[in-house]
Amino acid sequence: MDLIATVESKYLKDKLPDFNAGDTLKVHTKIKEGDKERTQVFQGVVIQRRGKGVGGTFTLRKISSGVAVERIFPLHSPNITRIERIREGKVRRARLFYLRGVKGKSARIEEKRKEEEEKET
Repeated sequence: MDLIATVESKYLKDKLPDFNAGDTLKVHTKIKEGDKERTQVFQGVVIQRRGKGVGGTFTLRKISSGVAVERIFPLHSPNITRIERIREGKVRRARLFYLRGVKGKSARIEEKRKEEEEKET
């Protein structure tokens, strides 16, 4: 098992922000179109995190022009250039699949306040 861990450690990213379900993230990904390469930004709410190590993924959900879009990102993908945490959400679940069935104000996630963060630590 140590051999697998040492091989995987080369591919793990060092500077990943600490985030959980309910947080709003901006993910910058590299997109290749023919000869050109550009960066595309996807901003949404984390509805789940799965797995550990190289195989870890997270799912982001956003509403774009009234259409819900969900995208699954590998956590340690070389195509992800940067992950920024915009807001920290206050939720009581690890998987937020209930957001798929709600619209409008009920789909909003309350932001965690600074006072609550200090109490936790």
